[in-house]
Amino acid sequence: MKRYLTLLLLPLLFSIASCTKTQNNVVPNQTIFANVGANKWATSDGGKTYSVNISVPQLDSYSNQHDGVLVYITFDGSTYEQVAEVYNGIAYSYSHNIGNVEIDIQASNGTSVITPPGSLGVKIVLIPSD
Repeated sequence: MKRYLTLLLLPLLFSIASCTKTQNNVVPNQTIFANVGANKWATSDGGKTYSVNISVPQLDSYSNQHDGVLVYITFDGSTYEQVAEVYNGIAYSYSHNIGNVEIDIQASNGTSVITPPGSLGVKIVLIPSD
């Protein structure tokens, strides 16, 4: 009887002893919201390209080099679309450096004079990376 009990408990003993508990530390993303007013767009080439700079103090030197930066825009306040994209014949793109995200717009053909889109909402997501 002891032999059968030992044979039944032996697999249970190995399964309990072989369990290792792993712990994943999840660092949450940072989301920054900004509004770009219609008067904030600036051009330096006669209206072919417009740019706006958004201050992002959370985008420090380390984040600028190592983390992911995503940018979304909304025209209606509820539907966000990821940049880079073409919307109504206007190409939207962005770049970032320490403390700053710049959104650039130009005609999708790259040569036409455009009208800036007016006010829009911006969502910037900083994704930590190891």
